[in-house]
Amino acid sequence: MKKTLLILTLGALPALALAAGSHGAGHGMEGPQTMQGHDMAGMHEDTHASMAGKPGDPSRVSRTIDITMDDSMRFAPDTIQVKKGETVRFTLQNAGKMSHEMVLGTPDELKEHAEMMRKMPMMQHAEPNMVRLAPGQRGSIVWQFDKPGTVDFACLVPGHMEAGMMGKVLVE
Repeated sequence: MKKTLLILTLGALPALALAAGSHGAGHGMEGPQTMQGHDMAGMHEDTHASMAGKPGDPSRVSRTIDITMDDSMRFAPDTIQVKKGETVRFTLQNAGKMSHEMVLGTPDELKEHAEMMRKMPMMQHAEPNMVRLAPGQRGSIVWQFDKPGTVDFACLVPGHMEAGMMGKVLVE
């Protein structure tokens, strides 16, 4: 009987994992969480429909831009020019000895997310507009810039943005 119950339980695990979803409201948390009246699941959806653009189709990348992050709390380059409608792959290298990340967004989105990071520093990211990298690690973001203007990016590890780890994408 115990063996049958074990087999049934193990057989149900893949279905339960699939039903739970692949990214727990986008931040490594279980289900929709709230923080000071913010619906985290709703925030996840807002990130995808940001004023900063939208996730890009990797098959439509027109250009790759290499960015280095390091412990001087800077991105290199920190100012990038793109054309409206362009889909860009940002290839990031963490050349530092501590974790860094790149998050694309409007100034308000970045400030709100930075506040969440201060309150929940162990929060894990799983959004298309951000990547967090351990020392020496490489990663990428594919993003389509569909509106003219300025899109900001920053490292939202607590204290990093405040130390000047920010940049801008100028969309012409």
